[in-house]
Amino acid sequence: MRRNRELNWLFGIMLLTILGTIQATAQTPLARPSPAPSPSPTPSLERQFVRNILKDQVAIWTFPLHLHGDDAKWAVPLAVGTTALIATDRQTGDEMAESDGLNNASRIVSYAGSAYGTFAAAATFYIVGRTNHDYRARETGILGAEALVNSAILVTVVKEITQRRRPTAEMGRGDFFDGGSSFPSGHSIAAWSLATVVANEYHDHLAVQIAAYGIASSVSIARFTGHNHYLSDILIGSAMGYGVGRYVYHAHHRQSAEPGGGEEEEETIARRGGFRRHLMILPLYDRAARSYGATLVSSF
Repeated sequence: MRRNRELNWLFGIMLLTILGTIQATAQTPLARPSPAPSPSPTPSLERQFVRNILKDQVAIWTFPLHLHGDDAKWAVPLAVGTTALIATDRQTGDEMAESDGLNNASRIVSYAGSAYGTFAAAATFYIVGRTNHDYRARETGILGAEALVNSAILVTVVKEITQRRRPTAEMGRGDFFDGGSSFPSGHSIAAWSLATVVANEYHDHLAVQIAAYGIASSVSIARFTGHNHYLSDILIGSAMGYGVGRYVYHAHHRQSAEPGGGEEEEETIARRGGFRRHLMILPLYDRAARSYGATLVSSF
């Protein structure tokens, strides 16, 4: 198996917590009219996780149908830049291949954009948020995992369609529709989708934004210096990840995640019996190794 064909994509690793709700009724004095029924509470992000992913996928795949004139200001430069990079990819890739000095460092940095690395980061946000009753961190973990699942589905489909050969291919390197898996960069889309959610959640902390986007940028660069991808693969992967992360945040972010918020929701959950533990079996797919499997995930 080639060293550079080690992309591990999970169609589904996620933390899904379903909240148990108890409907209470209030007793009122006989002389007074019965109060109007209170509106049902908004389902938690944990409860809506799978439903939100399905909605996200519809929005992602129908996005081109909703483009309008104002989108030309970013769509045109992106298209021109991608075309220019594809035209020069083989040249720049061959030049980078002449140097092996950054291989080890690139491999280490790339771990941050792997499926295991990104999902572990999202899970850490969620667990810390749950433990410390920090709604913002908890939402970051949920929306981060949601963005990663959406990105994994998107990049897997696009890779299967484009089938571009990697820079290290023995024959036909850089060719499209030739059985490859280079376009776009999976590590880049994962790193940027998670980083964008984190940066938007902590929009009032410049250091967090710099760190999030800095790590994502480092992962993207490492995929090129490590001879895993061409520059156009990285550009499109990064742009797709940024778009997915931004969409997930703006579509599902709740105001209670702002500083000082979320405490009331946590107290309500505690009064209603807290969280319940669930076990889920989720599929695994490794295209490079041509292997299938499953993983057992416990939510608490």
